[in-house]
Amino acid sequence: MKKVRTRFAPSPTGALHMGNVRAALFNYLFAKHTEGTFVLRIEDTDKERSKPEWEQDIVDNLTWLGLEWDEFYRQSERTEIYAKYLTQLLTQGKAYYCFCKEEDLEAQRQDQLSRGVAPSYKGTCRTLTPKELEKNLQEKKPCVIRFLVPAKIVSFHDLIRGQVKFDAGLMGDIVIAKDLTTPLYNFSVVVDDFEMTITHVIRGEDHISNTPKQILLQEALGFTRPAYAHLPLVLGGDRTKLSKRHGDNSVTQFRIQGYLPEAIVNFLVLLGWNPGDNRELFTLEELVKEFSLERVHKGGAVFNPKRLDWINGSYIRKKSLKELAEFCKPYLESAGFDVDLPLLEKVVSLYQERLKKLSEIVGFADFFFKDKLSYPKDMLRWKKYTEKDAKDALEQCENIAASLKADEWTKEKLEQVFLAKATMGDRGYLLWPLRVALSGKEASAGPFEIASVLGKEKTVERIQEAIQLLS
Repeated sequence: MKKVRTRFAPSPTGALHMGNVRAALFNYLFAKHTEGTFVLRIEDTDKERSKPEWEQDIVDNLTWLGLEWDEFYRQSERTEIYAKYLTQLLTQGKAYYCFCKEEDLEAQRQDQLSRGVAPSYKGTCRTLTPKELEKNLQEKKPCVIRFLVPAKIVSFHDLIRGQVKFDAGLMGDIVIAKDLTTPLYNFSVVVDDFEMTITHVIRGEDHISNTPKQILLQEALGFTRPAYAHLPLVLGGDRTKLSKRHGDNSVTQFRIQGYLPEAIVNFLVLLGWNPGDNRELFTLEELVKEFSLERVHKGGAVFNPKRLDWINGSYIRKKSLKELAEFCKPYLESAGFDVDLPLLEKVVSLYQERLKKLSEIVGFADFFFKDKLSYPKDMLRWKKYTEKDAKDALEQCENIAASLKADEWTKEKLEQVFLAKATMGDRGYLLWPLRVALSGKEASAGPFEIASVLGKEKTVERIQEAIQLLS
């Protein structure tokens, strides 16, 4: 049996987005499951739009996600190979130079649309005589290279969708290159897949209309046809193809927000594939072992941010406190805080169960790293109680805190002593102003957890500052 070779072939014309990564992931998993080869091919023949920084974005993010490739190619370094095969088609009369002006082609297109006919090139330059061709080339008239599309039915077996048919007679002769050194997408892809002995082309269903064009080119060049598998589209919440209209879906943006690579991989694989049971969390190694194209759905998969948050939170909870502190540290530093890692380990222990993404640590826990808190004094009041009640409660808290010895400063001891003093029935009158005084927030971890991390000195200091605010 021929060794499986798959490829991920992005164009470096923008940031790598989640839909593209899903295609990369499925190619990677299929190759590794079959002990095959995963190829990364940068399709940078569009010289105007391709940028080195976008190629770097692709490389960096695939590496971060753990999708390591076995071979790497750039189309821009392969122009001589494309020229050889273009010349072959021209010599064999299977392709020809087209000198039609763009305005004439557009007029032809509009006429066809007005008559309800699918737009296609009507073959004006197919019948140029050798003399006319030579004259046009000598005069350096603007031209492109067109493939002479045979009028036939093209059919292929899609590994996900089954049998697919297209009527090539409706296409017209397609442009395959601007010149011998500038091939267009459908041509360069066909040449590369053959030269790189790609056995399986796994890509989004938005490419399915390109497949008959590529099959016809393969036949004209005498190439072996790879197997095709067209993945269901990744959809936004409105069930249209995921795009910029649905927000920034670049991998880099999700990294910035604090999503873990294993969570993104886990989330994306479930967009169109299922393991055959109700499991939802998988390591990359487990996915390699279990992945198969037979379990890929035909219908579109909706990108659900809440599900991604749940999966990411699950992976955050799997981290050790040391790991989690190291992951969270850059977010607090970016917010301007000097961060002590041992302290941060204690802090993240309070929020590990709540975090859905790493960036949330700033909103949850910034007060641990501030010298002074700022909040309106009215926030210290609990329900119907007055500012005087809040001040009395805080003075009581100060006395309790001051009475405890250093070795008694634990969450359990703090809770025991403070609750024993909360004698008014409504514990909130004591604990609410204490929580606000320590955190400056209406919503936070519990006051005893916060106090145990802050330590006695800082706790007393913040209670005193709150009393001063109410004085």
